[in-house]
Amino acid sequence: MSTDAIQPEARPVQEASLTRNQIRGFWASWGGWALDGMDSFIYALVLVPSLRDLLPRSGIAATKGNIGFYGGLLFALFLIGWGLAFLWGPVGDKFGRVRTLMLTIVWYSVFTFLSALVTNVWQLAGLRLLAGIGIGGEWAMGGTFVAEEWPESRRRAGAGFMHTGYYVGIFLAALANYAIGSHFGHNAWRVMFAVGGLPALLLAWVRHGVKEPVHWQKKEGVVRTWQIWRPFATLFSKEWRRRTILNSLYMLASISGLWAGTVYVPAAVTALAEAAGRVGPQAAQLASRATMLVAFATILGCLAMPWLAEKLGRRGALSFYFALMGTVIAVTFGKVFYLGADAFPWFFVCLFFLGLGGANFAVYTLWLPEQYPTECRASAFAFCTSFARFGGAGITFLVGAGVQHYGSLGIPVALTSIAFAIGLLLIPFGVETRGQTLPA
Repeated sequence: MSTDAIQPEARPVQEASLTRNQIRGFWASWGGWALDGMDSFIYALVLVPSLRDLLPRSGIAATKGNIGFYGGLLFALFLIGWGLAFLWGPVGDKFGRVRTLMLTIVWYSVFTFLSALVTNVWQLAGLRLLAGIGIGGEWAMGGTFVAEEWPESRRRAGAGFMHTGYYVGIFLAALANYAIGSHFGHNAWRVMFAVGGLPALLLAWVRHGVKEPVHWQKKEGVVRTWQIWRPFATLFSKEWRRRTILNSLYMLASISGLWAGTVYVPAAVTALAEAAGRVGPQAAQLASRATMLVAFATILGCLAMPWLAEKLGRRGALSFYFALMGTVIAVTFGKVFYLGADAFPWFFVCLFFLGLGGANFAVYTLWLPEQYPTECRASAFAFCTSFARFGGAGITFLVGAGVQHYGSLGIPVALTSIAFAIGLLLIPFGVETRGQTLPA
């Protein structure tokens, strides 16, 4: 029988209570994902002021076109780093989810902190690439840990709860930017990078006493005999190749919307604010409010994901989020952004729905672990969520080039909605796992 066939519905499982290890391990995963969100969005918040400072130091004029072009270039390099994070998968399968989780957090925190000390745009580009390698690995390790460690009756909810961490981190980044932008002026962007590197120190306390999931411990003897290339060979074996390719394509659509779409929200709000005569701290505060709104709405979307995934199935839930995201990106950046003085209230309304659609990433936290066995689960999660970012890097670079060409970010960002339309056409070919237990 084909591995993509729908298995019979499992009987309802009585909800189990959580053990100390499950609770503490969840908070370690959630906290790491929150710091991930904080770190990855700090750059979006400080994009304009940091490039205005660093481009002239690098011998480049700080024009709107150059800020758009080099901003896209740095986003693309960050995504290349995130794409390289697929290498954490075999490390997690061999040495354990928890050990690798903590290593990824320390990695990206160090390189984020060092970004506060750069003196030109090329140093920042190199550090963002290195930070991306760590950030990309945390999601795979945290999501795999929760899927394997939480009881079957609560695993679906655990995936939704864990993914809220990323957007709580975005909310915290916006809150920090709101306060820091008001007090540190020209050097606020440096302080933001320094703040982004510090919270990882708190995870040493959370990590203490957390054990590896039982699923992994049972496979430990087999997994440790593997060479680092073997999990990837397994992912592209006849049994798993189709779903691996499809999952990577779904992720590519999601990345196109997040990194070539919502990440430009602070820059878009800054542009609208400055056009309305609100500059400096006022513009920074408006950008922070917009980011907090998007983050709050996405948290609501993540909390709704388990219910949607149960009612509509995994494919149905992803289709819902894709349709919402594609529509709202096209309207927000293709129409509302160009309304001039009337843009602000409608733009903020659109941002709420943009945030809800951004919860499409939470579906992967639930769906990917359900599709692969324990010995290659972390590798599959890391590969599908990371490798597609190479394509996302190219799309993000094209958006930056489009901003330079048009002298505006509206149309180039609106065009990223096409990725979700393509994703919707591919979703029916994916494997549906609703009602199935986690593979051994």
